[in-house]
Amino acid sequence: MGQHATKQIQRRKTLSTEKNQLQELNDSVGTTFPGSDHRASNRKEWMSTLDLNKLQIKTIVWPGTHDSATNKIGIPLVSRPFAQCQSCSIYRQLCRGVRLLDIRVNKDRRVCHGILTTYSIDLVISDVKKFLSETQSELVILEIRTEFGYEDPPEFDKYLIEQLGEYCIHQDDSVFDRTVTEVLPKRLICIWKPRKAPPPPRGGPLWSAGYLKDNWIDTDLPLTKFESNLKHLAEQPPVNSRKYFYRVENTVTPQADNPVLCVRPVTDRIRGYARLFIAQAFARGCADKLQVFSSDYIDEDFVDTCVGLTHARLEGKA
Repeated sequence: MGQHATKQIQRRKTLSTEKNQLQELNDSVGTTFPGSDHRASNRKEWMSTLDLNKLQIKTIVWPGTHDSATNKIGIPLVSRPFAQCQSCSIYRQLCRGVRLLDIRVNKDRRVCHGILTTYSIDLVISDVKKFLSETQSELVILEIRTEFGYEDPPEFDKYLIEQLGEYCIHQDDSVFDRTVTEVLPKRLICIWKPRKAPPPPRGGPLWSAGYLKDNWIDTDLPLTKFESNLKHLAEQPPVNSRKYFYRVENTVTPQADNPVLCVRPVTDRIRGYARLFIAQAFARGCADKLQVFSSDYIDEDFVDTCVGLTHARLEGKA
């Protein structure tokens, strides 16, 4: 038997073991945590159902999407399954309750995921503005970065300010301690992460890369990702004492040397364990550090999970 075949057999065994272990953990310890029984009555405007005079920016658990603008990427049934991470538009995601968007662009201002491109960033901006025009107190974090391997789009900071400046909460460490009421009528934290261009200056309408951190673990093994996410989360300061957003991505991603390369069947290995993750964060003493929680193929239950924990924090139960 060749070395490659032996390696693939071992990988399949490891994958099967990890899937079983994660399910056994779920079955044995459960998924109950403060706020886990909460269901958002209005996901499109879930922030408005909370006490905005008390709800601080730092205590919100932000439901996010990973590779948010990939719903139309590639060619259907050909290249799309290898790059699509969301099945609905940016506007529909926001209406479902998503409050952090992960957008990658190339030098032509087109959204991309690796080598595949899709629609112009203009459509993303249009969807965000439509959502903001239809709501009054929902805050959104919009992260836009130049995709790896591409050049920065020229004068992109000026474009973002021109398009979104009227909605932008300016970059300021004190924002984390403010309540939603105190930042209104501004509604948008726009984080621009260029690869080579200068970062946004302090005090301006755009936020720099250091204000949204994560520890990306590139693996298709669900328990490996689950445990790594908990480990890195535990290493962060609590939300009450840090001046940046920290993101945990409840995703696993296809690997080039694995036979399964389509996103959906791979990411589904971990996607259903969001509630288990929060329950384990409580069990291991790091739930007070969870702030941004992202997923592929966002659904209502994932949003309810984040909203429930936000609700519990506001009531002093978490």
